Amino acid sequence: MTMASPATFSRNGFRNEVMFNYPNLCSNQSRDTKAMPASAKMQSSLLTSSEKCVKSQLFARNLRKNSNIQCRAVAAEGKTLVTVGNKFLLEDIIDAQQFNRGTLDAVFEVAREMEKVEKGSLGSQMLKGHLMATLFYEPSTRTRLSFESAMKRLGGEVLTTENAREFSSAAKGETLEDTIRTVEGYSDIIVMRHFESGAAKRAAATASIPIINAGDGPGQHPTQALLDVYTIEREIGKLDGIKVALIGDLANGRTVRSLAYLLTKYQDVKIYFVSPDVVKMKDDIKEYLTSEGVDWEESADLMDVASKCDVLYQTRIQRERFGGRTDLYEEARGKYIVDPDVLSVMQKHAVVMHPFPRLDEITVDVDGDARAAYFRQAKNGLYIRMALLKLLLLGW
Repeated sequence: MTMASPATFSRNGFRNEVMFNYPNLCSNQSRDTKAMPASAKMQSSLLTSSEKCVKSQLFARNLRKNSNIQCRAVAAEGKTLVTVGNKFLLEDIIDAQQFNRGTLDAVFEVAREMEKVEKGSLGSQMLKGHLMATLFYEPSTRTRLSFESAMKRLGGEVLTTENAREFSSAAKGETLEDTIRTVEGYSDIIVMRHFESGAAKRAAATASIPIINAGDGPGQHPTQALLDVYTIEREIGKLDGIKVALIGDLANGRTVRSLAYLLTKYQDVKIYFVSPDVVKMKDDIKEYLTSEGVDWEESADLMDVASKCDVLYQTRIQRERFGGRTDLYEEARGKYIVDPDVLSVMQKHAVVMHPFPRLDEITVDVDGDARAAYFRQAKNGLYIRMALLKLLLLGW
C-alpha cells in the first residue's frame, strides 16, 4: 500500500509528526479555517469517494491562513483506520458527515466498554483532572445531564450554565467567539447547544480545545444521531437492510437530519418520511440520500409505514421553530400519533424511538410495550457521550 510522507504540524505550541494512510479524505478545495500546511499530503479511508471534503480537524487550530489542499487516493488494506498513533482522528464533533462506518464502529466499541465502566461500583478516574464546560443557549434535560453524568462517571469535573442565552454575557451582547475564547481558558472541552444553525462550526473555528455540538438550532445534533444508531444496532441487531420511518417535524428536527446522514453509511437502508405538509423533510436531505444511493419515500399513511419498518422514529412538532405562526403549529400538531393501534400493525421485532422531550405524539400507554425503546435510547446517550469524551480528551 502506498504511504504518504510524514506531515509535521503544531497544536498549542507542540510539534507532532504523524503518518497518514487515509485515502479519500478530501478532494481539491480551498479552506479558510483550521487549514493544513500546503506541504501536507493527506490520504484517508475514513470517507467514501462520494463524500465531499470535510475539514481536517487533526491540524493546528491556530493556523488560519488559506491553503489549497490536494489529496491523492490510494487503496486501503485491512480494517478502516480511525486514529493517528493513539490519537482519535476527530478533534471536534460538529456534524454527522464527519463519520463513516469505520468511525461509527470504533465509537460504538468504546461505548460498549463505557457500559462496563458505568456499571462498575467504583467507576473510572480516566478523566480525573479534566474540566468540561457546558454552554447551553437553549433548554435541555437529557443532553446536558447525560454529558455531565458522563464526565463525572469518568472522574472529570463540570463547569455549567443552564441557560447561557439569558444568564451569560451573551445577554449583554457578547459575541459567541468572545465567549468561546474566554471559556476555553477555564476548561479542556466545551459542549455547546445554540439556537443558531452553524454556531457549533463557528465555535470550533475559534476554539483551541475540542467542541462538541449538542444541537445548533434546526441544524444538526450529531451526538443524538450517534446514540440513535447505537440504539438501533442494539435493539434490532443489525444496521444493514433496515427500514426506518422518520415521523413528525422533519423540517425543523435536527435529530432526524443528523440520523439521515448517518444511515447512509449502511447498506440497503430505506427511509420513510411521514410528516404534515408544513414540516416535510427539506430537499437538501432528500438530495443527499439520493446521491448516496439510499432509497427514500414520502408517505401520509403512518399505519402502512409502521407495518413495514424496523424502526419508528417519532419526533415532536417543535412549537419554538414556528415563530408567531401558531396557526401552522396547530395544523401540524397531533396529525401522526404512535398509539396502541400503531403498535398492533408493527412487527414483533420493531421498535419505537423518540429523541425527547415527548408531548402527545406517543401516548403513554405505549410505554409498557417491549418495543418502546425510547427510555433505553436515552440511557444509551450516556455511553456514547462517555466514549466521545474519552476519545477526544485521551484518544485510544
